[in-house]
Amino acid sequence: MVDENLLLIFLFSDVKRLIGRKFSDPIVQKDIRLWPFKVISGINDKPVITLKYAGQEKKFRAEEISSMILTKMREVAEAYLQSPVKNAVVTVPAYFNDSQRKATVDAGSIAGLNVIRIINEPTAAAIAYGLDKRSDYNGKRNIFVFDLGGGTFDVSILTINGDDFEVKATGGNTHLGGEDFDNRMVAYFVEEFKKKNKLDISGNPKSLRRLRTACERAKRILSFAFVTTVEVDSLFQGIDFFSSITRAKFEEINIDLFKKCMTIVKSCLGDSKIYKSDIDDVVLVGGSSRIPKVMELLLDFFKGKDLCKGINPDEAVAYGAAVQAAILSEGFKNAPNLVLRDVTPLSLGIEADVGRVMSVVIPRNTSVPVKKTRKYGTSKDNLIDVSINVYEGERARAADNNLLGSFTVSCLPGAPRGQPLDVCFAIDENGILTVSAKEIFSGSSNKITITNEKERLSTLEIKKMIKEAEIYHAEDMKFLRKSKVMNALDSCVYEMKNALKKKDVNPILSPQESEKINNAINVAMNVLDENNHQKEIDVLEDHLKELESMLKHLLAKTG
Repeated sequence: MVDENLLLIFLFSDVKRLIGRKFSDPIVQKDIRLWPFKVISGINDKPVITLKYAGQEKKFRAEEISSMILTKMREVAEAYLQSPVKNAVVTVPAYFNDSQRKATVDAGSIAGLNVIRIINEPTAAAIAYGLDKRSDYNGKRNIFVFDLGGGTFDVSILTINGDDFEVKATGGNTHLGGEDFDNRMVAYFVEEFKKKNKLDISGNPKSLRRLRTACERAKRILSFAFVTTVEVDSLFQGIDFFSSITRAKFEEINIDLFKKCMTIVKSCLGDSKIYKSDIDDVVLVGGSSRIPKVMELLLDFFKGKDLCKGINPDEAVAYGAAVQAAILSEGFKNAPNLVLRDVTPLSLGIEADVGRVMSVVIPRNTSVPVKKTRKYGTSKDNLIDVSINVYEGERARAADNNLLGSFTVSCLPGAPRGQPLDVCFAIDENGILTVSAKEIFSGSSNKITITNEKERLSTLEIKKMIKEAEIYHAEDMKFLRKSKVMNALDSCVYEMKNALKKKDVNPILSPQESEKINNAINVAMNVLDENNHQKEIDVLEDHLKELESMLKHLLAKTG
């Protein structure tokens, strides 16, 4: 079983914050200082998580960690359905860029799943909400989805008209959520511990991990209480930590983050060209959307309009994804007959030679799937080929945006500048981009589907990770079996000790029997000791059988 550091990735660090990013990304560099595990730079500047596994240092990419989660979810689904699961609809934050979406598809491949569709999380939540409320609607209805989760923040505006679900605009921040609120609390208490004890725990991963766990618990309590305590035994160098925090202080240290959410809300409304007075429902999704200050800011912004909290914030996205999967599955009798039209979250274009500006081909919040072509001209005489650099983002200068990929198109030899060039951008249902270009006079053309190894894992790498995932799964099953035996052995020792404490037991046991039982207990306790966890499963099972037999004999004697 992967050690506790891997569990920390699941619980605290939200692998979505690493997936599809580069190690040199300033956001990744900032996060590294807060995480209780090591992240290094791998091939093509991909972040790699290093931790101890089976006594050895192992390296995991974000896609592998995500695939482990998907594998577990697939196992749960297969156990419930009593049949294999091969295809999947996976949800991602609406503001995930192209490389993050492709990395998510890679994670699905490693988990042995064919990702048939990627759907934006707030869109999935809107499907869940819209299907539940369709019978109450008369005509068109505008839905604002506010999705504030543990690691990401998304907003989307959809218009629902019968079976037609059309996304009008989307916005968000893939690095804003409950984890950031936790980090603010951790920083606050690190300073308090420093003032009280003249000790700095900011460089101690174990202490930070335990403090973060306590802070996350406190954050949840403050959603319904006005004050709570944060208590950690032996936090650092044997010193216990005990403090309290009020809801007002929690709101004070996070107010700039809450206001950042509202800035995105305003921007999304502007993009949709829908007035906030025309929004019919404001739907809250994600656990952090229930923070009282967040709801207060939303109520103020929407002039007291009721916030829809009827759907389960943790299940709505999964429910919407399941509906989408049912629609895509052939022969699914109960699938609703709805049409979903999503949008692209970021502008897409190429670098124009003149001024190196970002020439947008597909503006953000354009409905997908979509295909658009723009005409360009060569910028110099006698060009042999033209380089097409594909970017996504909202900055005016191309270099300030995210480079997705590059390719070249051959030109007519000796041709003067201004030779016509058609550049076509096509986005499929999953938001995956293909760019092609054609030089009109020569007929030369080329294209790219942004699948180069700089942005995605290679086929060889994916196959290798799939094989490793199978190995880890087998080892995990072995670990669970071993843990079950050790728990049973521990319980048996506990029962034996309690039985021996009874007054009527010792008189009926011979000295030889007492010695044999005590020896067996000592051996079992030695096996259960942390330093002896390398014992094989069959050895543990033998100890368990022996002890269970003794316990049965002892209980029979005492009647």
